[in-house]
Amino acid sequence: MRCPFCGAQDTRVIDSRLASEGDQVRRRRECTGCKERFTTYEVAELSLPRIIKRNGEREAFDESKLRAGMQRALEKRPVEVDEIEAAISRIKKTMTAKGEREIKAHELGELVMKELSALDPVAFIRFASVYRSFEDVSEFTEMIDKLKNK
Repeated sequence: MRCPFCGAQDTRVIDSRLASEGDQVRRRRECTGCKERFTTYEVAELSLPRIIKRNGEREAFDESKLRAGMQRALEKRPVEVDEIEAAISRIKKTMTAKGEREIKAHELGELVMKELSALDPVAFIRFASVYRSFEDVSEFTEMIDKLKNK
């Protein structure tokens, strides 16, 4: 691992721990040249299924799009970044566990809504209103009533 401070090629691992519900390894490293310390994260590279969009197009799963959509729904809500990352990790784990090469965007949207409903009800309603293309107020009240009944 190259040192981000001086560019030296030789660093040593000081400490290793599991992070992100055991899906990552967090390593504290020290450069043998400049003695600076830094943290790296190691994750397994998994091949996630391709997404079949509503119009039939297929595209590679893009975690940044998933994160951006969830963050948009969670904007100005009292939810920790670690909770969002854990939810994204659970979504990816569920997608991988299905063992399919492709999944429909609808299935991914349902996974996101399930995670958002557990994180924050307001964010859930925000996401659902865009995802399900609410046309009028009655659809909002219907979704809110379902949320209250849970």
